[in-house]
Amino acid sequence: MSPGTVPSRPEALNAVTEPRGTSVVDRRPKLAAYLAAAMITIVVAGFGFVLLASLIPLAITPFEVGYAIGAVAVLLAIQLLHYSRPSVRLDSTPSKLLLIVLAVLGYVPVLTFESAWAAMPVFFGSAVLLVLRPRFAWPLFLLNLVGVLWIELLYDPPLLVAYTLEGAAFYSLAFYLLTRLARMIRELHRARTELAQRAVAEQRLAFARDLHDLLGISLSAIALKGELARRLLRKSSEQAQAALAEMTATAQRTLADVRAVSRGYRELSLEKEFRTAQSLLTASDIAVRVHVDQAELPVQARTLLAKVLREGVTNVLRHSDVEHCEIDVRRRRDGVSLVIVNDGVDLEQLPAGSELLARLPDEVAALGGTVTTGTGDDGRFRLRVELPLPDQVEPVAAASEADEQAFAESRRIRVLLPVVFGLLGVAAVLHVLLLTTNVWHIAMVVGSVAALLTLQFAYFNRPTTRLRSGQSIAMLFVQACLIYLPLLPLQHDWVSLPPLLMGCGLLVLPPVAGWLLFAANTGVYLWLQYIAGQAGQDTWYAILFSTGTVMTALIVFGMLWLVRLAAELDHSRRRLADMAVAEERLRFARDLHDLLGMSLSAIALKSELTARVLPLDRARATEELQEILGLTRQALADVRSVASGYRELSLDSESKSARSVLAAADVHVRMEMLQDELPAPVRTVLAVVLREGVTNVLRHSSVETCEIAVRRMDGGVTLEIVNDGVDGAGRPAAKPASNGNGQSGGGSSGSGIGNLAHRVSDLGGELTAGVADDGRFRLRAVVPV
Repeated sequence: MSPGTVPSRPEALNAVTEPRGTSVVDRRPKLAAYLAAAMITIVVAGFGFVLLASLIPLAITPFEVGYAIGAVAVLLAIQLLHYSRPSVRLDSTPSKLLLIVLAVLGYVPVLTFESAWAAMPVFFGSAVLLVLRPRFAWPLFLLNLVGVLWIELLYDPPLLVAYTLEGAAFYSLAFYLLTRLARMIRELHRARTELAQRAVAEQRLAFARDLHDLLGISLSAIALKGELARRLLRKSSEQAQAALAEMTATAQRTLADVRAVSRGYRELSLEKEFRTAQSLLTASDIAVRVHVDQAELPVQARTLLAKVLREGVTNVLRHSDVEHCEIDVRRRRDGVSLVIVNDGVDLEQLPAGSELLARLPDEVAALGGTVTTGTGDDGRFRLRVELPLPDQVEPVAAASEADEQAFAESRRIRVLLPVVFGLLGVAAVLHVLLLTTNVWHIAMVVGSVAALLTLQFAYFNRPTTRLRSGQSIAMLFVQACLIYLPLLPLQHDWVSLPPLLMGCGLLVLPPVAGWLLFAANTGVYLWLQYIAGQAGQDTWYAILFSTGTVMTALIVFGMLWLVRLAAELDHSRRRLADMAVAEERLRFARDLHDLLGMSLSAIALKSELTARVLPLDRARATEELQEILGLTRQALADVRSVASGYRELSLDSESKSARSVLAAADVHVRMEMLQDELPAPVRTVLAVVLREGVTNVLRHSSVETCEIAVRRMDGGVTLEIVNDGVDGAGRPAAKPASNGNGQSGGGSSGSGIGNLAHRVSDLGGELTAGVADDGRFRLRAVVPV
């Protein structure tokens, strides 16, 4: 199936179905873009060469030679310099006007060159699919094929007509797919951050909903109880104290909820947990076998499975007699399962199911999952967790109009790609019908071509297939056998699809080996065409058909490569969105803990203080209630800032709030604040450090004095919080705090100090926390300015 070359006799027919093509390939790195441009040039130049060479046997004048060269040059220039350039807008007026030029140059020269020009309308056929909307493009595409059919019926017998018509359809679709795929890749690469931005925006909306559900009602209840207590102060001290007790309980419950939610929004790495589990079990002389499906899981599912895996492995390590352990994670269509199996468990000493379940995360049930434990028929203990995976387990960014168009285009490509490969098979069948009437030879060709296409669709065309693997090399060998073994019985009637082997070889093998296989197949085909007599000892036809085979192989390679690259880019883009969402979740967790922890702690503390001073001093109790209401309003503002992601705190306001809260807790405060203006990021980080540091101080009931100082230093600023009343036994000395999510350097529970270290390190600073030589706890943040 060489462009523009329809043999006038069976002896000169091409022994392979070679599409003619021009392609557009693009890739995200510049190097790949250069490779794409080179492939475009080779395919288009080959197409022009074959078309012009097919005119040589005709008796044409020098003027007609110039006419043909000029027409072909214009057609190829339009394809290369306009439609094949990813930066060109296909819906522009020039793109539509050039369709008229393609139609004229595709059909008018037929009056001069007859059927030798019948392949040229393929440019128009592919261009209408690129430029026009589907409801206009496909009727024009079919009309273009009718035009080719009409030309062929005027000059050629039916089988040659069908062969040429099939070739026109193939090349038109191949040009369209290559061009569209290249453009899709460029658009995916350019829009790689848009999905992440929309995903983060959707995640923030989910945060806002969560915070409203979690804190909105509680803070509103605290505010109402505060107003009620203030009114009751004038009437009944007992009722006012009851209202204050309810406020305190609500604040404490809400603070516990905040800390729980903060921990819950931290994503654990399932991959890291598997590596850690394997390392721990191996170090304990336990033979471990791990199977993990590589399918992507939602963040909540990954985090939950990581927690369950950690608890399950901890349970295994409790039993000294365990010798073998199997960990298996499998993704199904509607869910995912985690199974941990181990031997060496004494059934009489096995903990009760309820005890084991109590050690597993409660989120399993919250996500609709199930946990089962027990022994199997083989006597081994099994822990099995099943999680459903609905279509949207997490907030998913709403699809934009561009995404919807890209999805429609992707769906169209998925439909057309097998059609294009199917046309290769049709061409091979038509070709063998032109070569022979031997029924057995025809049946053998049809069978081998059907097997080749089945292998192609089932293996090489799947974007998820691991091409650089031993299995793929084995499949290449099977493909080679299906192509060349029929040559032995068929001999001169041999027809097959070597371009499939050549194109797939470039994908499967390393570059040098792939191109060597490509060149070897080209040489074998040329030998079969010329030396073995398939081209009837016609050197010119052998060269033309071999060129067509090379072009077909490049088209096969280009389509498969671009489809896989588009899938890879789309996966990377979605992974980038997942990473952005995970980072936003961590940001939310840090802010939720750091910004709201102190407000709620202060509300609870001042509620208790108000209840104590109420019987003694109603005026001071009223003042404390006013401050509680102010803190409640501040907490609501913090809720909005956490959800929106925009938060600029005032260091001066935080220092005043800290002094008030510590004084309310009967802590003597000595404060030294810097009067210089600081950059907003530095000011905000120091305010957060001050807020969390004061919250940490309030956790210790025996604190009597606290010193807070903000000072200038060479190239930066320091914030230091020092307090007494800390049990130094077993407490670490002051040292840089970890910026992870574990325990703080100060030994306080939770992740407050770790959050602060993360924030400070983001600005290039350092946070230290621990007990100093004088026995006091010291929190020190150094931030460059």
